[in-house]
Amino acid sequence: MATNTSDNTTPRVTGVLFVVSALAFAAAATVLSATFDWPDILREPASVVLPAFDAGGAGLVWTWFATAWTYGLLAIPVLLLPASLGLRDHPAVRVATWVGAASVLLSLIGFLRWVFVVPPLAASYVAGDPAARAAVEAAWIAQHQFGGALLGEHLGQLLVIGWSVILSVVILRTGILPRWLGAAGLLVSFLYLLNQGDIMATAVPGFPVWDLAGLIGSTGWGLWVAALGVCILVRSGRGTAPGLKQ
Repeated sequence: MATNTSDNTTPRVTGVLFVVSALAFAAAATVLSATFDWPDILREPASVVLPAFDAGGAGLVWTWFATAWTYGLLAIPVLLLPASLGLRDHPAVRVATWVGAASVLLSLIGFLRWVFVVPPLAASYVAGDPAARAAVEAAWIAQHQFGGALLGEHLGQLLVIGWSVILSVVILRTGILPRWLGAAGLLVSFLYLLNQGDIMATAVPGFPVWDLAGLIGSTGWGLWVAALGVCILVRSGRGTAPGLKQ
């Protein structure tokens, strides 16, 4: 049976960080959407994206920086989660933890290219002659498809969906957290997975796309992460010792 423990520091920190990272990322992403039409602008050509980015100036670069690192903060509670739930030795949770951490790293690379790669491209495009602009457009497409579509969106999203699915199944099978959280995790993961159609369409024209998948999936997943943090905090507040319920 579960027992009480006075040492709930790790679960509390983990819960708080899940909530803080979800809310902070949502705030940064909202500002980015309002100032740069993100994420819709991701599918626009260089002739639209680069002048708009250059016009955004340093403020837009710092907005991307904040968006990147508020998402990157998620890696900490992901790594702390097994200890918080007393599941360090659970094989599925161990796999999920490294999958989740890898997903955050890949997404972080995708976000940070807007801080370190895109600014000089945008400046060169705006100041360049037609020949220079053609060269910049080629460089833009290469980095956008590799760092953005491949690493950040395709691999980053697939791996974080994998983390969510594995964790949700563990929750449903063990009852370590409320089972409704596990069911919700599977639902939002499926919806988020549908956003892959939009990403695949960048490489395979005509690939089926559901336009709302990205908005509904990412928003639902973010709310689920915040709910995960709240459930961990409630569990730690009740003095429940880490470990499986029996």
